Amino acid sequence: MAQAKEGDEVQVHYTGKLEDGTVFDTSEDGEPLSFTIGENRVIPGFEEAVTGMEPGDSKTTEVEPEQAYGEHREDMVMEMERDQIPDDVDPEVGQQLQLRLENGQTVPVLITALGEETVTIDANHPLAGRKLLFEIELVDVGEGAGGGADDEGGNIVTP
Repeated sequence: MAQAKEGDEVQVHYTGKLEDGTVFDTSEDGEPLSFTIGENRVIPGFEEAVTGMEPGDSKTTEVEPEQAYGEHREDMVMEMERDQIPDDVDPEVGQQLQLRLENGQTVPVLITALGEETVTIDANHPLAGRKLLFEIELVDVGEGAGGGADDEGGNIVTP
């Protein structure tokens, strides 16, 4: 059987957990996740874990923050005046909002604290600074664009 390598399109079932066992994502209830190794469409530590696996292989791997969503950065936590929040939004801790940057881009932010006159928001990815545990099963390996001799012609679309 072929080992998964850079350029291969792979299909995996996975369950992602935090160190305390909390599941943050899984494909087990639906279609496997499909991606091409080397295209940086998944976090580096996940891609690295899949590389070298063969169809039918399963493994559990730990991914450190620097190979996942990075370290939690304090410079991405900001305090803003409550009057900068739209009037139709009643801010609550844990609520996710979109922050519009000066260049027009929007960034998801999480409200982490409320003061009398201020709201503290965090623009870090929710999993930044966290070690992630993945249970991975490699379902299939196909050659990259163009396919191989055993390609059945299906086009896999990443969810």
